[in-house]
Amino acid sequence: MIRRVLLAIALLSVTAVHGTALEPVPAARGSLEPLFTPWDDIETAVVGVIDGARQQVLVQAYLLTSKKIATTLIAAHRRGVDVRVLVDAGQLDKVASSQAPALANAGIPVWLETKYQNAHNKVIVVDARTPAATVITGSFNFTWTAQHKNAENILIARDNPALATRYARNWERHREDATPYKK
Repeated sequence: MIRRVLLAIALLSVTAVHGTALEPVPAARGSLEPLFTPWDDIETAVVGVIDGARQQVLVQAYLLTSKKIATTLIAAHRRGVDVRVLVDAGQLDKVASSQAPALANAGIPVWLETKYQNAHNKVIVVDARTPAATVITGSFNFTWTAQHKNAENILIARDNPALATRYARNWERHREDATPYKK
């Protein structure tokens, strides 16, 4: 009984500090594929996941300079997939090779995250509301350098709609605080 009371107090304390109760972590489902550069071709794996999208692709990028990934996002958009992109506004100003302008020029909605010193997320959520829902996350920036010069990692979590939905909700929270990119 004392344990239950202490647990309830701890949960209430977390709620008081953070404003909401902790959301349970979705149960492990589907498959997990860890990849590591320089040994694995992460860029090609990311392109493959985007190529398989049927409904939606949500991107959160600290840096997005990879032309291969940008071209694949544009191709998905052209075949009717709802593609949306969040990028760190500070990096857009610093990196001339950002693909955000190309994505926006192709008609993909792009938002700039300005609320944080670094919007350091590297996440792609594909078809969150389907059984084939996929999340890509890890240290890998969506750049040529990340593939060819860095030691990076990603984890591709496939067939886990609960996990993908949680990431999609987080993406939406960030989008609500972001500024639409103007061409």
